[in-house]
Amino acid sequence: MIIKPIKNHLLFLAFAFLFTATSCKDEPEEPIISTFYLIRHAEKDRTNPENTDPELNQDGLNRALKWAEVFDPVELDAIYSTNYERTTMTAAPVSIKKEIEIEFYDPGAVDIDSFKETHKGQNVLIVGHSNTTPVFVNQLLGEDKYPQMEDDDNSSLFIVRYINDGTTDFVLKMD
Repeated sequence: MIIKPIKNHLLFLAFAFLFTATSCKDEPEEPIISTFYLIRHAEKDRTNPENTDPELNQDGLNRALKWAEVFDPVELDAIYSTNYERTTMTAAPVSIKKEIEIEFYDPGAVDIDSFKETHKGQNVLIVGHSNTTPVFVNQLLGEDKYPQMEDDDNSSLFIVRYINDGTTDFVLKMD
């Protein structure tokens, strides 16, 4: 009779050891996901062709508000804009809604590797221009995939996502 409880006890210890050994194995680490959302500024006021820094027209103001709705469910960590009226006005509704200060960037001076490392694991909105947004996307991808945007394209949303070492990208039209 003494042997039976010992066997059960040994059996229990064996199961406990197996459970502990398997539960101590390294759990797969959570993937590091970085997502970059890139848009061109909304429709600008074209009434004065001499103005190199125009504000948004009424359609552009409406689109900027729509962008704020689009990004409402997205947790953003940073918002970047070139230092122009049309880009900052496009980013402003998102900035206000998210309570995130807009950071200015110079598209010709971005160290893309440093930028990616700085924002590793984050969600970032970047507002640029028809000639700078696709360039920024291509730099993030490390390939020349997207051409300059059409001058009337104010509705494209480029999304570049890094999951660990893999990269995905796509473009949505937000008309």
